[in-house]
Amino acid sequence: MELLDRRQALIEDRLEAVVADLEPPELREAVAHATLSGGKRVRPTVTLLACETVGGEPVDAVDFGVGVELVHAASLVVDDIIDRSAVRRGVDSAWLEYGHGPAIVTSDGLLGEAFALFSADPEAMRTVSEAMVELGIGEATELADTPTTEAEYATLARRKTGALFRAAAELGAIAADSDGVTVEALGEYAERVGVAFQIRDDVLDAVADPDTLGKPTGHDAALERPSLLQVTDLTPAEANQRAHDQADRAVDALERVETVDADARSYLLELAEFVVERER
Repeated sequence: MELLDRRQALIEDRLEAVVADLEPPELREAVAHATLSGGKRVRPTVTLLACETVGGEPVDAVDFGVGVELVHAASLVVDDIIDRSAVRRGVDSAWLEYGHGPAIVTSDGLLGEAFALFSADPEAMRTVSEAMVELGIGEATELADTPTTEAEYATLARRKTGALFRAAAELGAIAADSDGVTVEALGEYAERVGVAFQIRDDVLDAVADPDTLGKPTGHDAALERPSLLQVTDLTPAEANQRAHDQADRAVDALERVETVDADARSYLLELAEFVVERER
């Protein structure tokens, strides 16, 4: 775990530095609340590990990883407003702590800082922009055109969660100057991990203990959100198997990547297992 701890420390240190430079202080406080109160940092960790797997240095990818985390945090601020969710990562959601207007400004500030981190690399900008288009379509679909079949749900999960995971891994490969085939394979790996992550989220919302999860449960049913369990007749165990299937296909995609750092690759393999076994 030492390698992983060092990588996560890199992420936390850079994230704190980005937040510390924000002005005015009111924005800095709200952004810190939204980003530094916890979180698994899965997406930026994927960025660093993807970079190292193909021979890059983690320091070369840390800004891209932090940028992805900021985009993710911005989307969570908006999600909590839409869902009227009062708790995020065990603390008050941004809208409850500061109000709806300041929360929206916080989301905008997070995105601005994220794109400042991507701006020096046109390929990084293109990758994240494409992911955000997919994310936006996914969010709109939840509100206006909810899926009614498992296939439609899979498309929603790919857009809503998988797209940003894909961007995270592709950015790591871009930071390592990888070729297009490698970027695509790592992107597919991460997208499938993201879909598995989303399915597991759906199951946890239905069956987990709120204190363990760090946020209220039962939202999907109460708000008629299109979780896999709401869209289909699958049991939680059957839905978990769908998550495992996605994780297995993620591993298949990773097999196509020429590995330079076997330790980093092993953590990517462990991540594919973690996302379907996690309890929060």
